Amino acid sequence: MLAAAAAALLVCTVVTAPGAAAGAATGRPTTDRVHVEIPGPESAAPTALAQPHTEAGSGYTRVPRRGRDGSPPGALAAETASGDGAITSIVDNGPTADRLDIVFVGDGYTAAELERFHTDVRARWAEIVAVEPYTTYASLFNVWAVDAVSRQSGVSGDPSRDVVRDTAIGSYLWCENTERLLCVDEAKVDAYVGKAPAVDLVMVLANSGKYGGAGYNTPSPTLGYEGIATSSAHNAQSGQVAIHETGHSLGKLADEYFYPGVPGYEHYTGPEPGESNITELSAARMRSTRTKWYRRLGRTSPDGGTVGAYTGGGYYVTGLNRPTDGSLMRFTGKPFNLPGVEAMIAGFHRHASAARALAPTARTLRAGDSARIALARPAGPAARPLRVRWYLDDKPLEPPASEDAVQVSELRLDPRRPGPHRLTVVVVDPTDSVRDPAIAQTLRTSLTWTVRA
Repeated sequence: MLAAAAAALLVCTVVTAPGAAAGAATGRPTTDRVHVEIPGPESAAPTALAQPHTEAGSGYTRVPRRGRDGSPPGALAAETASGDGAITSIVDNGPTADRLDIVFVGDGYTAAELERFHTDVRARWAEIVAVEPYTTYASLFNVWAVDAVSRQSGVSGDPSRDVVRDTAIGSYLWCENTERLLCVDEAKVDAYVGKAPAVDLVMVLANSGKYGGAGYNTPSPTLGYEGIATSSAHNAQSGQVAIHETGHSLGKLADEYFYPGVPGYEHYTGPEPGESNITELSAARMRSTRTKWYRRLGRTSPDGGTVGAYTGGGYYVTGLNRPTDGSLMRFTGKPFNLPGVEAMIAGFHRHASAARALAPTARTLRAGDSARIALARPAGPAARPLRVRWYLDDKPLEPPASEDAVQVSELRLDPRRPGPHRLTVVVVDPTDSVRDPAIAQTLRTSLTWTVRA
């Protein structure tokens, strides 16, 4: 496995600066090439007794933004592309302003295969929400499918390198001479996902059973989404690669894998990385400086073992440490570790909130009106109930009759003091998965209405 990973790095041009981990870019390049992460080499097929755990990635390379040279145009005339560009809501948890909107677009699906595409989206989403913290916070997401009708079924590079197919967004394996690297034409992807009501993250499903994927983890300057994860729809391991990529795009996490024997990656000597899950510091130094994942040291992690400072990470064999021995940021088929879970929750809440107003906050409420909210409640064994508190003019109310609604009549306002008054609800997610106070503050939603007697 390590030999294959090392070979991938030697063949491809790794463009991250020494110590710069995946997902660290802050703006899309203006050149005609873009950074993508290469998935790790495919492991042996899973058995009933064991889940395959292969390295989640094998470094970064630069790929053409416009797709494979010599590929067909991939654009269908509107009158011949039945269903092209149609939007289907797969999961609807509320208005886009309050939810993290994931947009799936398929490639290599003909008009006759669109229902299969929708089935593939549902299957991939089920795989994603089986992984924490997606399981707990599934109610924060909307999922959309955008139909991209291809002239031909399948994608270029499948089953062999010389196969070229005419598809809607030009997906192709063997990108940059790497069989498992599944690239797309970004402009064509944007043309489709831009049709969705909102987009925070993009997932491309290729109509293929061949192992492959890629991580385009540079945010879009035009549509605003966090990144693109590509994967084969019908390969058992490709979905795990896509989930790993969301660790970069949503969690802003570094890769925790490393490369013995690869020149230039023997030892890290750069500045302290900005990502939350790799560090130059020892466990003792993290404790003394109260930084990185010091709050988690010594605790049992979902991926096995205890949180500490394990040598190797960010591609380097020594000089950088990772929190655990084998999280999803190192191996596919594994969970996120505790620092990773916290970072992912922070990423979810950059786009979504646990509470939204059903009664408009811009409207003054009077007798007979109610202040009502909808709650996106965490679910599952790791969830804690949301803490909901109501206040009138900053003074706590006695517990109202309903957690998610307060009638103005319940407030018993003095008609001699008609107001205006402020009615506020504060909703807090007290999850034990977040220990950083700065992140915990983002799990707090406050809504205020003006009320009059």
